[in-house]
Amino acid sequence: MPVTVLLVDDEPLVRAGLRAVLEAQPDIEVVGEAADGAAVIPLVRQLRPDVVAMDVRMPLMDGIEATRAVLRTVTDPPKILVVTTFENDEYVYEALRAGADGFLLKRARPAEIVHAVRLVAEGESLLFPASVRQLAAEYGETGGNPAARAVMDRAALTEREADVLRLMARGMSNAEIAARLVVGTETVKSHVSSVLTKLGARDRTQAVIAAYESGFVAPG
Repeated sequence: MPVTVLLVDDEPLVRAGLRAVLEAQPDIEVVGEAADGAAVIPLVRQLRPDVVAMDVRMPLMDGIEATRAVLRTVTDPPKILVVTTFENDEYVYEALRAGADGFLLKRARPAEIVHAVRLVAEGESLLFPASVRQLAAEYGETGGNPAARAVMDRAALTEREADVLRLMARGMSNAEIAARLVVGTETVKSHVSSVLTKLGARDRTQAVIAAYESGFVAPG
């Protein structure tokens, strides 16, 4: 089955460019478009896309609020990939904190766009880990967020789960973590699932953000 994508951007040329790049791939299908975040929820419910590629800045409802709305109201929500002009943007970090699974630069090359959509859909690695770390260092309450520290304390991660979370923050895939820890991939998947459950995180991006915000992992 192809990865299905909903495009959300107030610039028709951006949507057209993304559509052309993605639909050139045999395993990706663009199932719909919208010009503002306010239209996302009904389209997500109707089309059930695997991934929403969504502009972070739009006139009526921006990508941050649209992300919150989708995750709050849609059962089994899609992965959300925020699309931005600037990499080092506080809006991008706020979107990640709101629940977005990753971000994509509008100037990205076609191969990078395709890779981002596939990676986010698979959910087994962190997209642009160095950039997420930089955003956390600049805009996050790294170690200074009491709520995040409380969540991490309550999680009571085992030593192996803590190791897995640290490697997740470095952007390692399940296979790479398995090789580093000399365990099976299924064992890593089990540890990742346990980390997400204990942290109340819907995916590894949110777990890594929580790790930075709580001070469990230093972004530097």
